[in-house]
Amino acid sequence: MKKYVLTLLAVVFAFSLAACGQEDNEEGTASNNAGSNEEEVVTLVVGATPVPHAEILEVVKPILAEQGVELDIKQFNDYVLPNTQLVEQQLDANFFQHRPYLAQFNEDHSETLVEVAGVHIEPLGAYSNNIESIDELEEGATIAIPNDLTNQGRALALLEKNGLITLAEDAGVSATLKDIETNEKNYDIKELEAAMLPRTLAEVDLAIINTNFVVEIDLAPMEDALFFEEDANSPYVNILVTREDNKENEAIKKLAEALNSDEVKKYFEENGEGKFVPVF
Repeated sequence: MKKYVLTLLAVVFAFSLAACGQEDNEEGTASNNAGSNEEEVVTLVVGATPVPHAEILEVVKPILAEQGVELDIKQFNDYVLPNTQLVEQQLDANFFQHRPYLAQFNEDHSETLVEVAGVHIEPLGAYSNNIESIDELEEGATIAIPNDLTNQGRALALLEKNGLITLAEDAGVSATLKDIETNEKNYDIKELEAAMLPRTLAEVDLAIINTNFVVEIDLAPMEDALFFEEDANSPYVNILVTREDNKENEAIKKLAEALNSDEVKKYFEENGEGKFVPVF
């Protein structure tokens, strides 16, 4: 009888060990699977100005999540920090600037940031709270323009196209106030930070403003601007940018594809004709 009880206890003990081993294996498998899933998720930190760039990134966020890419969007209200933080590797990419601005930044700072994808054009426009037509601009009227080099040249070209000034023949996209050859009505042209221009509308007679800033105060080029850029072949395409050593990153490539998707095109269609023009 004693031998039978001992045998039975041995069998029960053996089964207990087997069960524990199986449980440990299951826990180990679950842990390994969890670790595997975590390794599959890649986080991209992308800098952007609020409208429309950050909004567009929100549109593609779920698309990327399905592909194992988590998008961490950092918003900026200026045109300097998104590039400097990208250079310093605080960002993986940024989405706020056009091609001439990137070229000027690289030249000024001896950097090699690169374009990954073109997304859209934002027409530069002339806005005013004080006049309804440029014919109403009086002698010495105040005109505010962006102070960054490429948008300043762009604004001056727009003023020239609409007969308010003339520029030196070789001024090009980098025109400055020094390139103004004629200013018959002695307009007082002031250079201000681009993000501040919408706030100056009550204080100036005319302001040349980037679309991404005017939409924040519920204005749109086709509806509210006295005049605006209408060139479909504009060089001022807004682009996704990264560092040269990061351009072949698979997550960056997935972001570029998502920014040229039907979902983004739908965003442009639903957010006002004439505000943003897709280039894909």
